[in-house]
Amino acid sequence: TAPHCYSLITGLHVLNAQLISATLFLYVPGIMVFHKEFQNAGKEPGLQIWRIEKMDLKPVPKQLQGNFFTGDAYVVLYTTSAPSYNVHMWLGNECSQDEGGAAAIFAMQLDDHLGGAPVQYREVQNNESVTFLGYFKTGIKYKQGGVASGFQHVVTNDMNVKRLLHIKGRRAIRATEVNMSWASFNRGDCFIVDLGKDIYQWCGSECNRFERLKASEVAIGIRDNERNGRASLEMVEDGAEPQAVLAALGPKPNIPAGSPDDETTDRSNQKKGTLYMVSDAAGSMKTSLVAQSSPFKQEMLTPTECYILDNGVDSKIFLWKGPNANTEERKAAMKVAEQFIKDKNYPKNTQIQVMPAGGETTLFKQFFSNWKDKDQTTGPGQAYSIGRIAKVSQVPFDASSLHSNKTMAAQHGMVDDGSGKVQIWRVEGGDKVPVDPSSYGQFYGGDCYLILYTYRQGSREQHIIYTWQGLKCTQDELAASAFLTVKLDDSMGGSPVQVRVTQGQEPAHLMSLFKGKPMIIHMGGTSRKGGQSQTGSTRLFHIRQSSTRATRAVEVEPTASQLNTNDVFVLKSPGGLFQWKGVAALEEEMAALFLTDWYLSVSLHRSAGFWSALGGKKDYQTSKSLQKTVKPPRLFGCSNKTGRLIAEEVPGDFTQSDLATDDVMLLDTWEQVFVWIGNDANEVERNGADKIAKDYVDSDPSGRRGTPVITIKQGFEPPTFTGWFQAWDAKMWDKDPLDRIRARF
Repeated sequence: TAPHCYSLITGLHVLNAQLISATLFLYVPGIMVFHKEFQNAGKEPGLQIWRIEKMDLKPVPKQLQGNFFTGDAYVVLYTTSAPSYNVHMWLGNECSQDEGGAAAIFAMQLDDHLGGAPVQYREVQNNESVTFLGYFKTGIKYKQGGVASGFQHVVTNDMNVKRLLHIKGRRAIRATEVNMSWASFNRGDCFIVDLGKDIYQWCGSECNRFERLKASEVAIGIRDNERNGRASLEMVEDGAEPQAVLAALGPKPNIPAGSPDDETTDRSNQKKGTLYMVSDAAGSMKTSLVAQSSPFKQEMLTPTECYILDNGVDSKIFLWKGPNANTEERKAAMKVAEQFIKDKNYPKNTQIQVMPAGGETTLFKQFFSNWKDKDQTTGPGQAYSIGRIAKVSQVPFDASSLHSNKTMAAQHGMVDDGSGKVQIWRVEGGDKVPVDPSSYGQFYGGDCYLILYTYRQGSREQHIIYTWQGLKCTQDELAASAFLTVKLDDSMGGSPVQVRVTQGQEPAHLMSLFKGKPMIIHMGGTSRKGGQSQTGSTRLFHIRQSSTRATRAVEVEPTASQLNTNDVFVLKSPGGLFQWKGVAALEEEMAALFLTDWYLSVSLHRSAGFWSALGGKKDYQTSKSLQKTVKPPRLFGCSNKTGRLIAEEVPGDFTQSDLATDDVMLLDTWEQVFVWIGNDANEVERNGADKIAKDYVDSDPSGRRGTPVITIKQGFEPPTFTGWFQAWDAKMWDKDPLDRIRARF
C-alpha cells in the first residue's frame, strides 16, 4: 500500500530471469510501473544516457556522454525545453541479444513513463540518425569491449591510457578505437594517439583542412572531458612524428592511401517512400498498402490507426501512432517496425523512428506535400512545436529593426525594407532589354526578367540579382536568363547575391521593391511592345499579403474553385470589376487593392454577377488560416564529384564553423534554399552549384517545386543567410580556422 515501494516481477517474457531478478521498479498506486532511474527522467532539458549492465540500467557520467562501448546497449533520452522528448535505443555491433532486448523494454517503459509523447529511435552503431549524432558535436566515440569485459564508464585521474582512435567523417564525426598499430593508419584520415597525459592528433598527408579541424574538436573534447583538462595536446604531421609516438607504435612503415568517405547520402533515394497501414484486427499485426509512392497527403493518416512509412531504400523506416489507435498497436510499434524490416529483407542497421501524432519528425513530414503542424501548448499563451523546431520561434516583422535583428531578417527573407535602387531588364533575343520604370512591378508569365537591387549594409554597397522566370517562357529564354545573370554577376566582380525565382514563388523582399504597390503577376503573355498576347475577357487575381506586409496580386484561372477564405480576389470581366473578400482576409489586403490602377477606370461591384462571371458557384477552400510556424533549417554539405548529387546533413544545431570553406553548402529554410560557395570549393562544385540546388529541390519527397534558390559566396553573406546562424562572426575567416583551433591546444 502507499507510500511503500515494491520490487515487481513483470511479464517481460522476452527476457530471461536474470533481467527480472536484477531490475528494481517503483510502484505508486494509480501510476504505471517504472524503473527507479526514471524518477528524474525528462525533468530538465538536455541529455540522459543509461547503459544496460547485467540487465539493469546504469547512468553514464555526463563527462563521458558520447563514449559508447561496442559490446553494449544503451538507452538515451533527450529532452527539449518545450518539453518534448526523443528516446533512443543504441545497439553496439557486438552487444548480445539479451542486452538489445533489455534496451527495447526499458525504452518502451520510458516512453510509457513520459505519457507516450516521445519519438522513439532505434540506433545501430555506425548508422545512427542525424538527430542522435547532433547531440555529440565533438563526435561520437566507439570504445572496444563492454560491460561483460569489465569495462566501465568511470571518470578517473588515471593517466595510464594507451589507445588509438580513427577519426572519420566531415559532418557526422565518428572516432573509432582501433588496434594500436601503424597497420591501422592511412594517409587520408586523422588519428588520435591517446597516451593519457599526452594526446597527439596525427594528420595524414592527404587529409584536408576541414577534416583536421573536426579531428581537433574530438581531441579537445577528450582532454577537457575525459581528462578534466589535465592532458597536453599536440598536432602531428605525417612524417614528423615525435619520439613519444614512435615509442608507442614502433618504427613507422609506409602508410597506405586513404579510402573514399562512404558516409554520404544520395538525396535521390529519399523521394522513394511507400505508406502502409498497420492493423491487429485478425489477431496478429498485418500491413496493408495505402499509397505506393510519395508525396503523400496528411489526411491519409487516420487517427484510429498506426502506419508504416517505408523509406527502406534510404535505410529508414517510420512508424506513426494514431492518437486513437488501440493500446496494443501503439505498444507494439517498435516490434512491428523491426518485423517489417525482417519481412522486407532490409539490412539490420536500417534506422527506425516511432512517433506519436503531434510529435512527427522533420524527416517524416518531408514525405507529405501538404503537412500542417498544430501548435503544441504546454501552458497559457505558450505555444511550442515538437523537437528541434521548438528552438526556432517566430519573430514578428518590424522594418525599423531590420538592421539590428538578423534572426528576423532571416525568417522573413528581408535584407532591408526594399527602399534601395531597382533596375529591371527583360530577356529578349538572348540579351537583356531595359524595362520602362513606369511598369516596374508588372510581370508576365511569358517572359524572364533580371532585377538588380542595390542597397547599403553599413558602409558597404551590396547587390542582389533576382532572376525571375515565367511559367510560360521558352527554354531559350530560360537558358538566356541564367547566362545573363552570370554575365551581370561577373561584370560586378562576383559579389552580388543571386536569387533564382519561379513565377508564383516570389520571396517577400522581391515583393517589397515596388514603392508600396503590389507586385502584379500576369498569367501569360509578354510585356514586349507590340508582342503582348491577347488577354482573356475574364481574369481573376488573387491578392495576398506576406508576413512583411508586402503584397502580391497573382492571376489565376477564372473559376470559383480558386477562391479561399483567407485572401482577397479581384475579378475583371465584361460585366465590370468585382472584389471578393474572404472572411479571414486581412484589411491590409483590401487596402492593397486600391494601390493598383484597376479601381481608377471601373467602379467596383460587390456581388451582382460575380458568380455567373466565374462560371457558377463551386466548392472552394474554407479552412481558417493556420498560425505560421517556422520549420527548422537544415544544413547540408554537397558534392557532385561522382556525377550524382551527394548531400550529407550536418547533424544537430549547426554553427558558422560547420560551413566547410572547401565545399558547396546547402541551407534549406523551406521557404528558400541557399547555395553557399566556399572560397576553396573546386571548379566542378562551383560550376555545378546551381544544378546541385535544383536537384536537391526536385528530389524532395514532399514534391515541392519552384522554391527560390539563392546563391552566395563566402564573405558576401546577407543577413537573410547569417540570421539562421547564432552569433555570426563576419571576421571569422580573416584568420585561418586551423590556427584558431591550434591556439586551444
